[in-house]
Amino acid sequence: MNIKMMTIFGAVLGSMLVWAGSAAAENRFTDLQQSKWAEDGINYMAKRGTVAGYGNGKFMPERSVTRAQAVTFMVRELYPQQLQTAAEGANYKDVPRTHPFYREIAIAEKNGLASGFPDGTFHPDAPLSRAETAAFLSRAYSLDAGKQPVSLKDIEQHWAAAPILIMGSNRLIGGYTDGTFRPDRSVTRAEFAVFMTRVIRFERAEAIQAHDWDKLMSYMTVSEQVGQMLMPDIRQWNGQATTTVNEGLKRSIHDLELGGLILFDKNIINARQVTTLTHDIQLEAGDIPLFLGIDQEGGVIKRIPGGTNLPGQMALGAAGDSSMAEAAGRLTGEELKALGVQVNFAPVLDINSNPDNPIIGMRSFGSNADLVSRLGIATINGLRQSGVIAAVKHFPGHGDTAVDSHLGMPVLTHNRERLDAVELKPFRAAIDDGVDMMMTAHIAFPAVDNEHVISLKDGSSVPLPATLSKKVLTGLLRGELGYKGVIVSDAFTMNALSENFGENKAVERAVSAGVDIILMPQDSAAAHQTLVNAVKSGTIPIDTIHTSVKRILELKAKYGLFEPTESLAQKLTVLNGIIGSVEHRKVEREIAERAVSLLAGRDGEHPDQIQHGDRVVIAATDVEQAKQLERQLKQAGSDLSLKTEITLMGQGTTNNALQAISKADYVILASYQFRNVASQFGWADVQTLIEALNKRNMRYAVLSLGNPYEPIYLHNIHSGIAVYGKQEPNTEAGIKVLLGKLKAGGVLPLTADSSKGSDH
Repeated sequence: MNIKMMTIFGAVLGSMLVWAGSAAAENRFTDLQQSKWAEDGINYMAKRGTVAGYGNGKFMPERSVTRAQAVTFMVRELYPQQLQTAAEGANYKDVPRTHPFYREIAIAEKNGLASGFPDGTFHPDAPLSRAETAAFLSRAYSLDAGKQPVSLKDIEQHWAAAPILIMGSNRLIGGYTDGTFRPDRSVTRAEFAVFMTRVIRFERAEAIQAHDWDKLMSYMTVSEQVGQMLMPDIRQWNGQATTTVNEGLKRSIHDLELGGLILFDKNIINARQVTTLTHDIQLEAGDIPLFLGIDQEGGVIKRIPGGTNLPGQMALGAAGDSSMAEAAGRLTGEELKALGVQVNFAPVLDINSNPDNPIIGMRSFGSNADLVSRLGIATINGLRQSGVIAAVKHFPGHGDTAVDSHLGMPVLTHNRERLDAVELKPFRAAIDDGVDMMMTAHIAFPAVDNEHVISLKDGSSVPLPATLSKKVLTGLLRGELGYKGVIVSDAFTMNALSENFGENKAVERAVSAGVDIILMPQDSAAAHQTLVNAVKSGTIPIDTIHTSVKRILELKAKYGLFEPTESLAQKLTVLNGIIGSVEHRKVEREIAERAVSLLAGRDGEHPDQIQHGDRVVIAATDVEQAKQLERQLKQAGSDLSLKTEITLMGQGTTNNALQAISKADYVILASYQFRNVASQFGWADVQTLIEALNKRNMRYAVLSLGNPYEPIYLHNIHSGIAVYGKQEPNTEAGIKVLLGKLKAGGVLPLTADSSKGSDH
């Protein structure tokens, strides 16, 4: 075999496990020390459940493989389902029903895998020759002649010349150094395992090259197929965060034959480390690369280390410019691609129509369905242009809920007409635009599916969330809306699922409902085994698994995951020119500046301005935020001879803040509300300061850093702006507006209706 083919074949070792959680391959057989050259093939076939040993860790690799053993190995590989049915009679007079491999020999005869001798015998216990091996395997796998010239001086007149030439021309067998093949020499068990391994890997490589996913799946075990449907997070190993490919991560990838992984902050140190990590992960993956995903929404949900810190989706909503949303998606994709990440769990297509939503808020583009649709499609297209998959979320819509599905089960009680007009509108638009991946929400929609089950948490009756609902995913999403892409669940670690349904049952329900990829199972090995068992028991039809796996493979091919990758050195060389590049920072700054929106102004157009020589008091809820604003103010207003002071506002600090602002010429009240119910937020402290400032007729600005709900919950604001995030690009743009160096030209992307909401 040539070097390229050997590389393909060698890389796939370890990804074909039949029994989830089994012992490592090197511990399966203890007698391979003298057969190291064959260890790869023996372990590969053992993991597939094709070859077996003699018990007590013995494989006996140098023992001759018999004709019966050879056909048994092929039947286990090619016709495992037929082994579950009653055996038809073998028509060989030397294969009695008492023979240990009677059933396998009968199946081999029925399927034309092997034939007997003219006298009606099979010689089941006779050693298999090299010639017979070539004949058996070339017939079993219907191999065609390859392009490699074959020169073997002792096969010309041999009965097996044709199959030997076919195998040789595909680099699947070779001769000896003296130019002979020795066709009548017997084959050992080790040799036969290696020959089968070569053929299977060759066929898989051919299928991948041809993008023949049905053929590839025919060479994938059930274990391997359900592994493609799992996308865990990368857990700790020996009490330490996993930032390199350690033995624990290798074991997860190999034992569970994973189709993907999701990265979090705990796996990230810097750009070079992440790039090295993703590169090394793919080296472990074998011939089917992994989806590597991340949550890079921008704004408050960000992962790229040292990368462009985009101002977030609501900032884009305030700017209202589709071209800017597309640019944001494109540069995000460029940075993720450079880091070795191909799936971005973004954009958020939830419509943030409810101020009491504790989890979406400024992660949304806004409260208007048309705005969310327009900017969502633009962001998807930007990511697509960079070769990164957009996984939009959270279908059918998480915007109008007052419960965080990380913590409990939200129920959206709107009727179907309202869902069509609002929640479903951006998802329908994304489907029409050809979005490739969609994340489900752990939210119940009784208008679509009102089925209830008994909760494991407290015995109450709970509705099925979208993630587990066949009516929502197969009926609504695939049937009515015509979605043909990959469905990925939201995280299975979230309480809405784990507490009420139990993970194993939830995994089974989700796949039955139409989920293609289970994201972040709490126990990945148990989830894997649950799906294997469900297929074997018939609870989940194998066709369901095939359909999902084919979608996954097609999407991996569409985004070039099967294409040769650059070397790690090449990836690291170009990294600095992409991550946080000058061009990307320019886009970041422009979005932040275009987003700043006026909440209130005495003239209706501008907030109060900071003036030359002012003593500016910055009141914030935490010291670091106040210091950030102070630093940016001094830098942007370096020509204004400003004096600055920091004070805290919030519970127990109001009196100190009142004393500080009494000596000020100008006050910045930095308000931040996110990840809590807005109506229950501690607005009173901010209101106290506003009233004190109004009473003294002082210049000030309420600087909204989070969800821009200040106009709803605060009264008599005379001056205020919203920047939609406390990240530096957002706050720097806000400071420029307060200094009069920039106009607040953004439009609050929340309508009046968003203050009247009912209730990832």
